[in-house]
Amino acid sequence: MSERALHIYVDGSCEENRNVTRKTPAGWGFCVITGDSGIGKGGGDVILERSGPVVTEQSEDNFLGATVGSNNTAELSAVAHAMRWLLTEGGSCDIVLRGDSQYALNIASGEWRAKANKELAESVQALWSEVTSLRSLSAEHVRAHRGHRWNERADHLAYRAMQSDDALPLQFWKPGAR
Repeated sequence: MSERALHIYVDGSCEENRNVTRKTPAGWGFCVITGDSGIGKGGGDVILERSGPVVTEQSEDNFLGATVGSNNTAELSAVAHAMRWLLTEGGSCDIVLRGDSQYALNIASGEWRAKANKELAESVQALWSEVTSLRSLSAEHVRAHRGHRWNERADHLAYRAMQSDDALPLQFWKPGAR
């Protein structure tokens, strides 16, 4: 992996992860970091942040296949949107994708088979495959809510998107604050 690799942190958030429906609020977020050491102390610089709601209506823009708003569909949506960014605007650097959902990382990379969310999983896997045909892409699991600055930032982005709120500007945000 190149020292000039970009690190992308992804996360998803869901209001209530029981009895989920098409109407259950869920959000995704990702942040792109340059110069990240990976140890979680916040080294590096944010070069891009994106977030949004999980789209469950087939007729809406950005529908990726999610039929319900859930934590898993939010996590998969975060990976999908990061892959879409890489394909359209993300340059050609090597990529390290970090997330706190082993489920999403393993489904996206094709290591696991989806038992639910199959259409969304297929969309994410197709995007992953397209990105890996063009550049080096690796996935790394980060433990959730353990103070890792950029993972906490991705969590903040996803949580605020789930609530239909704007994220706090980086200079006013404190790690761990949702």
